[in-house]
Amino acid sequence: MDKKSKRLITLTVNGQEYELATYPNRTLLEVLREDLSLKGAKEACEDGVCGACTVLLDGKPVRSCLLLAVEAQGGEITTIEGLSGGEKPHPIQQAFLDHGAVQCGYCTSGMVLTAKALLDANPRPSEKEVLTAISGNFCRCTGYNKIVKAISSVKTDREGGH
Repeated sequence: MDKKSKRLITLTVNGQEYELATYPNRTLLEVLREDLSLKGAKEACEDGVCGACTVLLDGKPVRSCLLLAVEAQGGEITTIEGLSGGEKPHPIQQAFLDHGAVQCGYCTSGMVLTAKALLDANPRPSEKEVLTAISGNFCRCTGYNKIVKAISSVKTDREGGH
C-alpha cells in the first residue's frame, strides 16, 4: 500500500466512534493528539519505554507511540480524558490527588491508566504487584512511593476501609 495515500479508519475512543482519514504509518498517539485533540497521552521517548503515552486498548495498557492507529480499529480505546465519565474524578485520579502522587503531571495519565488496568484485573494487588505493574512508567518527580500509596489506597477503599 502506498504510504502517501490516506486510509479511512474508524476508532472507538472513550465510548465515541470516530471516522477519519489518516496515513497508515501514523501512530495512535499522533491521531489521538493531532486529529482528536486528546492531549492526555504524552509524547516523550517515542520508543515505548517511558509509559507517558499509555492508553487502554480493550482494558489493557498499550504504548500509543508504538501502535499504528490502523491497528487499533475494532478495539475500545480509553484515554485519561475518558476515564472519569463525568464531573468527578475517577477514584484512581482522586487517590493520586489525595496522596500527592501528581507533581509535574507528565507521567500521570500513563500511571493512572496502568493502575486502572491493574485494579480491574486484580482488585487487591500487593505492593510488589503494584510496583511490577507500573514498572514501565517512568516518573522523575515523585520517587514512586506516593504513586504506590495512591494505587494501594484505591484497593483499600474498594475493600470498604481506608
